Amino acid sequence: MFLYDFSELTSSIHNSISSVMSPLATTVVEMVIAGIVFLLFYALVGLILVYAERKICAFFQCRLGPMRVGKWGLMQTIADFIKLLMKELIMIKNADKLLFNLAPFIVIIASFLAIGAIPFAKGLHALDFDIGVLYVMAVSSIGVLGILLAGWSSNNKYSLIGAMRSGAQVVSYELSVGLSLMTIVVLAGTMQFSEIVEAQNTGWFIFKGHIPALIAFVIFIISSTAETNRGPFDLAEAESELTAGFHTEYSGIKFALFFLGEYMNMFIVASIAATVFLGGWMPLHIVGLDSFNMIMDYIPPFIWFISKTAIIIFIMMWIKWTFPRLRIDQLLTLEWKYLLPINLVNITLMALCVLNQWHF
Repeated sequence: MFLYDFSELTSSIHNSISSVMSPLATTVVEMVIAGIVFLLFYALVGLILVYAERKICAFFQCRLGPMRVGKWGLMQTIADFIKLLMKELIMIKNADKLLFNLAPFIVIIASFLAIGAIPFAKGLHALDFDIGVLYVMAVSSIGVLGILLAGWSSNNKYSLIGAMRSGAQVVSYELSVGLSLMTIVVLAGTMQFSEIVEAQNTGWFIFKGHIPALIAFVIFIISSTAETNRGPFDLAEAESELTAGFHTEYSGIKFALFFLGEYMNMFIVASIAATVFLGGWMPLHIVGLDSFNMIMDYIPPFIWFISKTAIIIFIMMWIKWTFPRLRIDQLLTLEWKYLLPINLVNITLMALCVLNQWHF
């Protein structure tokens, strides 16, 4: 059924390393290899997403976007990255030096921990926990600590206000993100990402789960957009009122780390949505159409995964460049008075569907 199974490749790499090294050395070498791969992937995805957002923003505003540096402006993000590397790192007077320097790395580390549990294809994931959903929710919430530390340690009132807004925003919307994921966990009967994907070989959960799964998907997109501080929920870095929010005082590579962390968080939440709701790397299968299913199986699973993730990222960018920014009271009202009650009713409805076997 699965033409592309990377389990054999990863097993052969493990066996070849373990044959010449001790178990401890084998573990260390494998962790180093995985770390290097994720670093390269991290940088590549960051550059692609920055370019894609500029072009998509330009499309919605009837502009061309970057066009001068390279063909169609393809080298613009690389030029900007080099510029940020060369900029001076300015230390703020009366700032907490340790926390000020530590904050960007906390944001990056949180996204690194989360991306390790995402299955890119069958057998192609760094960590396959049986509590994968819970793990991703836990480590992704660490990132807000970096934002709070950045705002507080900068000794700047605008940074502090932005950090406080971000704290309230992330804590609030994590409830809806968690409940929407738990709705699908109820349907799948497991928190392990690989098993959630395997359970969708006869149909993606957004179709199999009826109306509750569709509601959970919509709430997850809205809540994860808010949790990653993207427009129209970008109150933490509202340029028109807080200059740049929590990273006002940052420059050079430290600012670049915050900038990159936002785009990687967007990739992570989009990949989780693709995994949980849209089958992850699983091809589109329709029960009864065996010939169609065989054709779909020939498309590599990594292509399926990246395509689904790219569609969700496009939707998140579409939302940002379509709706005006909310006020902080509107932001919290949307969560506590609307999304959270709908989520509680929805997870109960999903439990009833599973109990009575109303799903496909």
